[in-house]
Amino acid sequence: MLALTLEEFMLELNDGAIKNIGPNNKEATVKLFDVDGAEAREFGDKRVKLVFDDEDGNEVQVSLFPEDVEKLVEDISDLQENSAVFE
Repeated sequence: MLALTLEEFMLELNDGAIKNIGPNNKEATVKLFDVDGAEAREFGDKRVKLVFDDEDGNEVQVSLFPEDVEKLVEDISDLQENSAVFE
């Protein structure tokens, strides 16, 4: 299941073209539940791309710098040691 929340969002659709309307203050939150697949791969020369998808064909991609990936790995390691989630 993909949940998408858009704030201050307005677009113009004209002859098949999408155009931003208004100021550039838009915000979005994307949540993907019931993930079916997850992978990490190189993204350019300096980033790691995390890709998550579900059985409905929804996909979320996140690009991170290596130091952010290392912090994420530390957080997961802490969860493995201290959380009931991994029992």
